[in-house]
Amino acid sequence: MNLMIVESPSKAKTIEKYLGSGWRVIASVGHVRDLVPENGSVDTEHDFKMRWQIMPGKEKQLKLITDELKKADAIYLASDPDREGEAIAWHILDILTSKKLLSDKRVYRVAFHEITKKAVLSAIENPREIDTNLVDAYLVRRALDYLIGFGISPLLWRRNLGKSAGRVQSVAVKLVVDREREIEAFKPVEYWSVDAMCDVSNTNFKSALTKFDGKKIDKMSIENKPMVDDILSKIGNPVISATIVNIERKKVTRHSAAPFTTSTLQQEAARKLYFSSKRTMSAAQKLYEAGLITYMRTDATNLSADAVAEIRNYIGKTYGDKFVPSKPNIYVTKSKNAQEAHEAIRPTHFDGDEKKLSGDEAKLYDLIWKRTIACQMTNAEFDSVAADIETENKVAVFHAVGTTRTFDGFMRVYIEDTDDDNDDSETKLPQMSVGDLVKITELLHEQHFTQPPARYTEASLVKKLEELGIGRPSTYATIMSTIVDRNYVEQDKQHRFHPTTGGWVITSYLDKYFNELIDVNFTAKTEDTLDDVSNGNIEKIKALKEFWTPTKTMIDGAREIKTTEIINQINTFMHEHLFVDNNDKCPLCGGKLGIKLSKFGAFIGCENYPKCNYTQKLESESSKIKAQSLNDEETENKKPQLSNVDLGDGISFRIGKFGPYVTDGHKNVPAKQYTNQTITIDIARELLSGIVKKAEPEKLGKNPSTNAEIYYYPTGRYGAYISSNRVNVSVKEKPDLQTAIDLINNKKPSAKKFFRRK
Repeated sequence: MNLMIVESPSKAKTIEKYLGSGWRVIASVGHVRDLVPENGSVDTEHDFKMRWQIMPGKEKQLKLITDELKKADAIYLASDPDREGEAIAWHILDILTSKKLLSDKRVYRVAFHEITKKAVLSAIENPREIDTNLVDAYLVRRALDYLIGFGISPLLWRRNLGKSAGRVQSVAVKLVVDREREIEAFKPVEYWSVDAMCDVSNTNFKSALTKFDGKKIDKMSIENKPMVDDILSKIGNPVISATIVNIERKKVTRHSAAPFTTSTLQQEAARKLYFSSKRTMSAAQKLYEAGLITYMRTDATNLSADAVAEIRNYIGKTYGDKFVPSKPNIYVTKSKNAQEAHEAIRPTHFDGDEKKLSGDEAKLYDLIWKRTIACQMTNAEFDSVAADIETENKVAVFHAVGTTRTFDGFMRVYIEDTDDDNDDSETKLPQMSVGDLVKITELLHEQHFTQPPARYTEASLVKKLEELGIGRPSTYATIMSTIVDRNYVEQDKQHRFHPTTGGWVITSYLDKYFNELIDVNFTAKTEDTLDDVSNGNIEKIKALKEFWTPTKTMIDGAREIKTTEIINQINTFMHEHLFVDNNDKCPLCGGKLGIKLSKFGAFIGCENYPKCNYTQKLESESSKIKAQSLNDEETENKKPQLSNVDLGDGISFRIGKFGPYVTDGHKNVPAKQYTNQTITIDIARELLSGIVKKAEPEKLGKNPSTNAEIYYYPTGRYGAYISSNRVNVSVKEKPDLQTAIDLINNKKPSAKKFFRRK
């Protein structure tokens, strides 16, 4: 018997059907081993030696693998064909070797980029060794993330600055904060436009003023209303005559967009389907595991020769030969370190016989299908006509452009969206010749103001990270979800990112004391170094030393900084953001207001505390306040609520050393899930009596790696959570089964254990 190890249970089922009898296919369910979550698990003094442990919840899965291995003659390690997949294969091999289970077994590493019978059988016929360069790149990446986490995170926790700092996530947050600072500093500039409604042969069209009194008019030339009035008065009566003085006709072609990479798929799914990066990758993962698309983590835009031949054949049969270009369209991969052996994301077959899909998978598959077909179709063709129209008195020249699509080409199937509001609508002009008369029936004028740069969406932030060379296909979705989950950014109704107070605070701290670490060039260079390790161009230990030496210097220096200096730095960084009118005087005593830090979050407080106890909450979305003079009644209303609240009947709500609690003078009971605004006398009585009502758990389904049920608890000591096989994970809302399985199987030990004494 042959044993094959893949990453996911659904993939295992699909492949086992292809291989038939004589094969057993088992899933590792992602990574099975990780660094021991303790300080010192990466020994920087001894060539960065790393200490590993089996991840919680993976023991039974490994036992299943070892039990099946005893019956097998050979083992095929078939984890995903990328850096993380190579690492999973290496970890499993290392574990089995240490258990001395491979002495009489043949071991093969196989990789395939699509889950089709042809691809799987081809991989089995062409096995290889584990790529040590890819594994070394993973080890460098994992060590760097660990060293940053254990080096910087304690500094953040100790001073209530944030939950964590990451090598890439911190750069993403900084980009969002920097964009917000640009928006806040932006000063709108007024400008005007003047257009003419024209009539030729009873066909109306609009033209824009491009020349006045012999001077060229561009977007910002007309600065104010007096200038508009002068222009209108000199042109004359709105119903005036004009003449065509120049016409330019040309043929224009438009090329189709390249097939999807991971980042462009996430961007387009966000624009067209309003999917988050995480939602896109979840749907793509299911399509890949079902054998419907190629591997969804790639930065290459090339397609296999077989796929191109299939696509061209499909286009010819479906749309006709005129939609098939004479030669296949070739797309150059823009990513510097793209792995050209990989393909772009495409359907695995083009016979229209795909499985019945629904929901997110159906929508995403349709997007991938159309983009892939369109990328091998002929160009779209347009007739473009531009006309210059001069007024009878020679004072002004207006310019009109008309575009008419003459051949659909790829646009018969698919048109790419953009992040900008480009007007791609087609405008047809009437038949005209030089010397023809034009009647100007109306002069239009409109006031405009320059607009600040747009806030990032997930799509535009992923695009920016890719342009800067930060992050890789396997990390974009994780970056987006991490900065939201850790409450460093939040999204508005238009899905645009706003930095939270926490995002502002941690960015101001890192910008001052870890500037190099969150510098985009430094981070991009680190990504390039990881790629160099993957390609065998730099040795693992050298790469780690080059990174760790300057980082350790920054961490050591930051430990000595006094908290008061840090708060002053944060206040300087955030002053214009917090006090938009520059009024930072306390309305109670006239002292200076500034940001204060606590374990419950940042807030505005007075410098004269405790003599003055004025505080001001920060708004969640923009975290701004407008400190201004208050009358007596407003001042009374703005006084902070006391932390301790008398609820009546001798019961009170208090804030103690270990957090909120309720007491009746004899008995103290924790009340961590409540604040002085949400606690009531009835809740306090229930807590003190020990009979707080708990909602019944909801069964979500079974975990395939442990065969244990997963339950959702809407209430708990720390809020909602899921539980399975004595593994608990806090959640914000009820997850679907697959998300719950991933959370349970990848649960790491509590941070409280990170620094336990030995």
